[in-house]
Amino acid sequence: MRHVHGRARRARAALAAVVTWAGLLAGAAGCTDDGGPDRMLGKPPAPEDVILVSPDDGSRAVRPDEPLVVRVPAGRLESVRVSRQQDAQETEVPGRISADGLSWRPREERLALAARYAVDVVAVDGHGRRSARHTAFTTYVPEERFIGYVTPENRAVVGTGMIVSLEFNREISDRAAVERAVRVTAEPAVEIRPHWFGSGRLDFRPEHYWKPGTEVTVDLALRDVQGAPGVYGLQDKTFTFTVGRSQVSLVDAARHTMEVRRDGELLATVPITAGAPKTTTYNGRMVVTEMYEVTRMNGATVGFKKKNGKGEYDIPDVPHAMRLTDSGTFLHGNYWAPASVFGRDNVSHGCVGLRDDKGGGSDTPAGWFFDRSIVGDVVEVVHSKDRKVAPDNGLGGWNLGWKEWKAGSAVR
Repeated sequence: MRHVHGRARRARAALAAVVTWAGLLAGAAGCTDDGGPDRMLGKPPAPEDVILVSPDDGSRAVRPDEPLVVRVPAGRLESVRVSRQQDAQETEVPGRISADGLSWRPREERLALAARYAVDVVAVDGHGRRSARHTAFTTYVPEERFIGYVTPENRAVVGTGMIVSLEFNREISDRAAVERAVRVTAEPAVEIRPHWFGSGRLDFRPEHYWKPGTEVTVDLALRDVQGAPGVYGLQDKTFTFTVGRSQVSLVDAARHTMEVRRDGELLATVPITAGAPKTTTYNGRMVVTEMYEVTRMNGATVGFKKKNGKGEYDIPDVPHAMRLTDSGTFLHGNYWAPASVFGRDNVSHGCVGLRDDKGGGSDTPAGWFFDRSIVGDVVEVVHSKDRKVAPDNGLGGWNLGWKEWKAGSAVR
């Protein structure tokens, strides 16, 4: 009998233990249902409910002015990493988490075009649970792009009269936006201002000629800048050039001479021939933009034609030619005119001629001057019976006063 009673007692104890655990579990379940501290043991929310990213994951053709924002309704952002893949290169997009930890925004105001963005976020919600989310989207690919052809070339050594000039391949209607995206600086520092010629050309220069030894840097941040409706820039590059010695040559068309000054000192006075009475040479300050040991000159290409349509002249081997204007004014060697012309008569079709040999002589006035010249040197013509060269004809911007030059900016 004692043995039976012992087994009964053990059975009652086991039953009591079962009832006690059932009550504890029921109580725990009741706490969870009531929103108590054990709620965190439940299923965590989906990452897309905790971390909100705009533009939406998988978006395509996102416009550049659409904001990129990462935020959480509660809790805080722990880390945000945004990368941009463009032109087969990946870069990290800098940004900042707000002071309250609820949002992140990039430093860049606009999205890049034709790019893929990837967003990786880690955040902690209001209950201390950590979530991670990855999203990606692509931006709009424009059908039309514009670029600027820049003068001078990168790493060039130029004369003191060089003007930074950008010729755009498309008409620019938002000139202010494009102007703001181009920055020209110098060391030693000097004020440099822009001037627009129409809607396709933007030039930069200081008030006076550059000082020798100046290092000039041109930053083109034109990538994705909207220059006209639906037309966006393509370039994002920096280049530099150096100003060499100063050489300014003064051509006196009435006296038939050219005074060549290097750093203010007179090097030589060279006899010249300028434009004939019916084809005079422009007055004003011009800049050497191209140099050719030998080049062909055909009058038909610059408007000097005979009745049969052929040019008034066609010289296949003009030596020591230096371009001064886009319209065809050169300073060049001349071997076909009599030697007695130089220093006495003006017989050219508007160019400035120096005596030379056929094929280009090294010891002739033209050869001597060519060997001592570089792109960016200044040639000024005075006392010619012609008008002043237009400021957009070649690098003729030095013919505008400083006030007039500054008035050509599109940014007020």
